[in-house]
Amino acid sequence: MKKTVLREYAKLIVCSGVNVQKGQEVLVYAELDQPEFVKMVVEEAYRVGAKRVTVHWNYQPLEKIHIRGQSLKTLGGVEEWEKARQQFYVDNLPCRIHLVSEDPDGLRGVNLKKMAQGRQKRYPILKPYIDQRRNKEQWCIAAVPGVAWAKKIFPNLPKNRAVEKLWEAIISTSRVTDDPVAAWQEHNRDLKARCDYLNALGIAKLHYTADNGTDFTVGMIPQAQFCGGGEESTQGIFYNPNIPTEECFISPMRGEAEGIVYSTKPLSYNGQLIDNFSLRFAGGKVVEAHAEQNEELLKTMIAMDEGAAYLGECALVPQSSPIAQSGLLFYNTLFDENAACHLALGAGFADTIRGFQTMTLEECQALGINESMIHEDFMIGCDSMNIDAICTDGKVVPIFRNGNWAF
Repeated sequence: MKKTVLREYAKLIVCSGVNVQKGQEVLVYAELDQPEFVKMVVEEAYRVGAKRVTVHWNYQPLEKIHIRGQSLKTLGGVEEWEKARQQFYVDNLPCRIHLVSEDPDGLRGVNLKKMAQGRQKRYPILKPYIDQRRNKEQWCIAAVPGVAWAKKIFPNLPKNRAVEKLWEAIISTSRVTDDPVAAWQEHNRDLKARCDYLNALGIAKLHYTADNGTDFTVGMIPQAQFCGGGEESTQGIFYNPNIPTEECFISPMRGEAEGIVYSTKPLSYNGQLIDNFSLRFAGGKVVEAHAEQNEELLKTMIAMDEGAAYLGECALVPQSSPIAQSGLLFYNTLFDENAACHLALGAGFADTIRGFQTMTLEECQALGINESMIHEDFMIGCDSMNIDAICTDGKVVPIFRNGNWAF
């Protein structure tokens, strides 16, 4: 990939993604796959006035070794220096850039129970710090190619060619054009217009059906609204949390979901793939789960805490989206969730509540926002999906027909 194109992508992430402000701290999280691109991102952050940029490197093989080698007590512990670092993040609200490139199967064979128990022990300690930063900070998830990830998508190509093809797909679907900032401004306007239409309907429930057997109804929170594209932090800074993004999303009412949904793409969870699965809901909660691949992992995910079996998000994505039209299965949620309608198990988004800026997190949750240590998107959209809005005035309005917007 040409360096001039990669430089434009780095600028997009820094300027339109997290929208780094002069004097801000910046954190970059990345695997070891594209150090030259990470360098570009760091340079761009300093170019726009970042105070300091700190890069945290991740490496899946080391993660497996740590899980295997550490005791559960150590794995689930939070040291005092970690707490001090979390408090620093609360006090300074650094921008967070996540550059995903990990192998979709990179943690295959890990001790699932031990890994889950470690996360469960750490979460209550870290949660107060996370809650204090929620909706206040800018963050952006974007992608760069990793060799293992690229070979997963393009198994018949040599490594270098597979990586180049993945670069091309990332750049194209991320709208890195001659003027990517302008392209994203136009895209945000389109998503906002669709959200405005949905919010004007007064939707009480959404009813999903598809030829694969999906027949599912989910209730809406009266005070909630559809959101999409860029967001504004409570500090008044506009940013784009996902590059790419194609969704209009909302957090549904906890406890109001009935019926069955079938997955239409694999779910990458903790470095492993869950595929061909179904979830049955009753009283808003998953009461039955089956998967052809990694059913144990699926059930472990749903049992991470009490809220993990409830929904935190409903997202509408047309089959006409650039990612869907690419014809690629990315094996990565950032892309696959933007190729199809999806739901998410776990935590909901407080910022989908109108007026959330003047409310506490607990007040948003009291209205029906789900709380959990996880938020895991899974794809249910397909060419035969129809979605109807059941409105508060009794009208039934078509939202999707045959996988695409009905308006």
